[in-house]
Amino acid sequence: VQLVESGGGSVQAGGSLRLSCAVSGRTSSSYSMGWFRQAPGKEREFVGAISWKGSLTSYTDSVKGRFTISRDNAKNMVWLQMDRLKPEDTALYYCGIGDTTQGPWYDYWGQGTQVTVSS
Repeated sequence: VQLVESGGGSVQAGGSLRLSCAVSGRTSSSYSMGWFRQAPGKEREFVGAISWKGSLTSYTDSVKGRFTISRDNAKNMVWLQMDRLKPEDTALYYCGIGDTTQGPWYDYWGQGTQVTVSS
């Protein structure tokens, strides 16, 4: 399985970014997708996830109401729409693949895409 993230960049606080994740390779017939982030000196943390059909999403409290995950299974794509960005959202963002929106998450990771939010 290959995961390729893109769409990161530098924005001012209050701005928006849309991250993309392209999935390729052998996957199970249905899988959930998650977004994670890792800031310098910190562990990777869960941001949010979406179920196979897109009917179920979950988000960490700090991004609820600001971030939205969507997917298109026909295109093998997942997106993370990030609005009202804050400096504390600065991190390297990764997408992940798992059994459910609560995990477990397989050990497949891309190179990540950097998001930098300035105040």
